[in-house]
Amino acid sequence: MHHSLSIVAQQLLLIPFVLACLMYITGVIFSARRQRSWSIFRTCSWTAGCILAGLAVAGPLASLAHHSFFHHMLGHLLLGMLAPLLMVLGAPLTLLLRALPVHSARRVSRLLRCRLFSLLTDPVFATVLNIGGLWVLYTTELYGAMHQNLPLHVFIHLHVFIAGYLFTASMVYIDPTPHRTDYRYRASILLAALAGHATLAKYLYGNPPDYVSTSEAEAGSMLMYYGGDFIDAVLIFLVCLHWFQAARPRSRQASHPIYQ
Repeated sequence: MHHSLSIVAQQLLLIPFVLACLMYITGVIFSARRQRSWSIFRTCSWTAGCILAGLAVAGPLASLAHHSFFHHMLGHLLLGMLAPLLMVLGAPLTLLLRALPVHSARRVSRLLRCRLFSLLTDPVFATVLNIGGLWVLYTTELYGAMHQNLPLHVFIHLHVFIAGYLFTASMVYIDPTPHRTDYRYRASILLAALAGHATLAKYLYGNPPDYVSTSEAEAGSMLMYYGGDFIDAVLIFLVCLHWFQAARPRSRQASHPIYQ
């Protein structure tokens, strides 16, 4: 992609995350005005996620990713895995419901119960969108084409983030989720997703995408494999933690800080 087009792409991709951070802070302010305190941890988590996503799509890392598969994969881990995890922990829907007036919050609650939201938060759908999308990206001509086409470049990066966010939100219920699924169901889908991600990393080690050298493919796939394992370990821990807490007596749950 031409340098000027690369700059435009970076600016276009940075805007949503800047707006997301500003809107979240605005929600915190409105919540405080209603005398509803908000967790500093969740604010920091959301802000950190926005910053990491911004670093992945704009700046030196994004520029290097056009020519280096290793740096591209580092951006993938930040944009598609770590940033979504941190932003899910920020509980944006919960903050939105606290900041809105009662009648508006009820409308949002009704929207969360619709069939479309149920589909988007279903673990199988989110996994196909997330892991399946990565297989299509790296095993077809799409990876090479995205570096030559501005709209495609922007679309794929947004897809990587949105798919990563929906996948994380479908596994770890931080925000209100009317269409909850069983822990065993989520755990089994999570294991399948982790296997699909790891298998793709191993495949790329010996089968580089278009325009990627063997050495770059090996370095990038190793980062994808081991870096993904680290982030996945955090996700597994959260799922198991919530599963354990859900199995505890309600009287003990009520006194635990995570429920307050």
